[in-house]
Amino acid sequence: MEQIIALPYAPTALEPVISAATLGFHHGKHLQAYVNNLNAALPGSPYEGLPLEEIVRRADGAVFNNAGQILNHNLYFTQFRAPREGNAPAGALKERIDSQFGSFDSFQAEFVAKGAGLFGSGWVWLSAGDDGVLFITQEPNAGNPVTKGLQPLLTFDVWEHAYYLDYQNRRPDHLKSLWSIIDWDEVGRRYGR
Repeated sequence: MEQIIALPYAPTALEPVISAATLGFHHGKHLQAYVNNLNAALPGSPYEGLPLEEIVRRADGAVFNNAGQILNHNLYFTQFRAPREGNAPAGALKERIDSQFGSFDSFQAEFVAKGAGLFGSGWVWLSAGDDGVLFITQEPNAGNPVTKGLQPLLTFDVWEHAYYLDYQNRRPDHLKSLWSIIDWDEVGRRYGR
């Protein structure tokens, strides 16, 4: 049975980028609903007892949607820390971003454009292939790059519940604000190079 992850920071830690109210609804209500729905669907299914990532790789329909949303939100909520000025990656990840995208600024601009341009609901991802090559992808609904054989590193949630209380319909403003709360140590650990 899946359990909702505990947040690694206080409910107010991400303010003003993400308010405690948004975090409460997003984590406490939306994610909890996905956990409850998946737990109700797993008993007796071919996915019972499998690790979450494996369920996402194999499943479809309601099982995939709920498992995907749990995995996506787990990665999303654990990639943040309190806001910092000049927040940027370091080490091997920074070198790869600079070599592939020309600069961190260029990478950010492309990432935000893909997130703002995703029609409807979903996620924008930075992922890596086995060779360390980086990919920015748009994944609708519960999509996750693990289904394409990629390692998810960083994600921005573009479902309205992630930002509507704080930003209303200003998705690009929300996406631009998230850079100050990214925990680049965690994203670099996911990259693992």
